[in-house]
Amino acid sequence: MTDWSWDYNPSAESITGGLPPGVVAEVERLAAELAALGHDSVRVGRPLDREGGLREFDILGGRGFISFLAVPRHECVYVCNVTWYGS
Repeated sequence: MTDWSWDYNPSAESITGGLPPGVVAEVERLAAELAALGHDSVRVGRPLDREGGLREFDILGGRGFISFLAVPRHECVYVCNVTWYGS
């Protein structure tokens, strides 16, 4: 277990506004799991060939993805965008 946390950047309203509640719950569950990984979260998702920077991770069987930034200096994972294709 790490001391890392997660947050929305810039805000929960701007990122999750209009999304179904189940999608928001899944995003928040994944964000908590990424934070639990701590520094290893810089290697999760795409791109596969490098670590750090803005990362992407598929959600709900490929029906969307989250973009997140793991910042070791802040010990925080920031969810920056959610793309949801619906259905």
